[in-house]
Amino acid sequence: MSQLTDRIPAATEFIQAPGPGALRRFFAFPNPVNEYAARFTAGIVVVLSLIAVVSGQAWLVGLIAVGFVLRLAFGPRISPAAILSVKVLAPRLGPAKLVPGPPKRFAQGIGAVLSLAAFALLLSGLPLAGWTLIVLLIVAASLESFIGLCLGCLIFGVLQRRGIIPASVCEECAAFSPRKG
Repeated sequence: MSQLTDRIPAATEFIQAPGPGALRRFFAFPNPVNEYAARFTAGIVVVLSLIAVVSGQAWLVGLIAVGFVLRLAFGPRISPAAILSVKVLAPRLGPAKLVPGPPKRFAQGIGAVLSLAAFALLLSGLPLAGWTLIVLLIVAASLESFIGLCLGCLIFGVLQRRGIIPASVCEECAAFSPRKG
C-alpha cells in the first residue's frame, strides 16, 4: 500500500469515531442500512414535523432535533423513531433492502443541522425562519419516506463526484453511475 492510501480511512472507519475500538463502536453508524427502516424513520419525522407546524409547538422541533442528533451519533440504536423503524416497522415488509450507510449518515447530519437551526430560531423569536426550515425538512423527509428519494444522499453523491468527499468514504457510492444502475 502507498502512504496515500494508508492515510485514507475505509468507509466503515470514516463513519465511526476515531480512537480506541470501544469508542468507535459506541459512535458507529451501520453500513449498509436497511432502506425500508430509513424510509419509515423519515415518515415518523414527517408526522412529528407536521404536528409541530400545525400545533405551533416549538418543543416538538427540539424533540425532532434530538432524534436527528441521536441517529447521527449512534445510528439507530438509541433514537426511539429509528428503533421503532428498525425493530418493528421495516421487518413487516420482508427482507431488508440494503443501501450504503455513509450517504444516510450524511443525510441525518443535514436533518440535524436543519432541525437544530429551526429550534434555535424558534427560541430566538424568529418563528417564520424556524418554521420555514421545518417545512423544508418536511419536504425532504417526505421525498425519502414516500418515494425513496434521499436528498441528503444526492448531495453526498454530488460532493463525492466533485472530490469534496473522498471516494474511499463510500466506495460503492463512488462506483455508482446512472448508466450502471
